[in-house]
Amino acid sequence: MDNPKKINCKEIFKKAYENRYTWKNDFHGYQGKCIFLTKNNIHEGYFVLGKDFKPNIQNIEDEKVVKSIASQLFEVCIHRLKREFESVHSENNFNLLKNSERGIEMLVSGKNQGDKYRVKNNCINMVYRKIHGTIIEIFVEEFLDTGTGSLSKKYSSQQIDPDTLKTNSQKLQYEDEFLNMGKDDYWILNSRTIKYLNQNEEEETQKFVFEDLCLLN
Repeated sequence: MDNPKKINCKEIFKKAYENRYTWKNDFHGYQGKCIFLTKNNIHEGYFVLGKDFKPNIQNIEDEKVVKSIASQLFEVCIHRLKREFESVHSENNFNLLKNSERGIEMLVSGKNQGDKYRVKNNCINMVYRKIHGTIIEIFVEEFLDTGTGSLSKKYSSQQIDPDTLKTNSQKLQYEDEFLNMGKDDYWILNSRTIKYLNQNEEEETQKFVFEDLCLLN
C-alpha cells in the first residue's frame, strides 16, 4: 500500500480528467438516422444535432420516444464538451479515501463537497456526484481508448436519495458503441443498449441506433 502522503489525489484526478475524450471546440454538430428498439416496438426517424447541442428529432410521432432519443444524444454530447480542469475544479480539493486494485478512491471537499471519484490507469472508473438534488453513482467497467482520450464503453448508473442515501431508481446497465468519423478523428455514438429490471424483476432492453452519420460543416 502506498504512503498516503505520496498520493497527490488532485494531480491524479486532473490527469484522468484531461484524459477523457472530448470534441474540438469548433464542432458544428452532426446528423443521421435514429432507430429506437424495445422488445415490442421499433421507431425510425432522423435527427440533427446542431452545435448548440439541441437535438432535433424528425419523423417519429411518439413524444416519449422523441424525448428519450433526444436525451441520449444530449447526454452524450454534453460529455464531449471540452471544459478546462481549472474552470470546473479549481475550488475543489481531493482527499484520499482508499487505494485498492479497483483504483484510487477520493472524496471531494470544497465547492462540490461530498462528491467521490475513483481513478485507475488514468481513467475515472467511478463517479458519485450530486446533480440537481440527486446523487448519481456511475461505475465504468470498460473504456475505449481513442488515442486522444478515453470513452466510457460499458458502465452502470443509478440514482441515490441524498437524504436517506438509499437507491431510488433502477440500476441501468449501458453498453455503447462508437464510430470514428475519420477526417478530424471525431468519435460519434453509433449505438447504445440500456438494460434494467422492471417492476416484475424481468430484464428489459432499450436500444438506440444512430446510422448514416455525417458531420455538419
